[in-house]
Amino acid sequence: MILRKKPGGNSSYNIKYLSIMEYLVLFEKAPDGTIWARVPDLDGCYSCGDTIEEAKENVKEAIALYIDDLTETGKSIPEANHINAQLVSI
Repeated sequence: MILRKKPGGNSSYNIKYLSIMEYLVLFEKAPDGTIWARVPDLDGCYSCGDTIEEAKENVKEAIALYIDDLTETGKSIPEANHINAQLVSI
């Protein structure tokens, strides 16, 4: 299910699609201290926030808009290829 924020800054969402779609999101700290969220399976889909929670909410909206754009232009929606990310100690 893709969630899309309602217009006007309301924090609730509209349900846009009926099936559940999950994508791996990578969170990275930028030099300025913001948190960047990037979706490897959706080329060019990313967002940011001052915290991980804010970046997560913002990237949900970015994913919804990305998929809306694909749908409106008749392109297929990519399936998730990345299924997990882990920190590895060496």
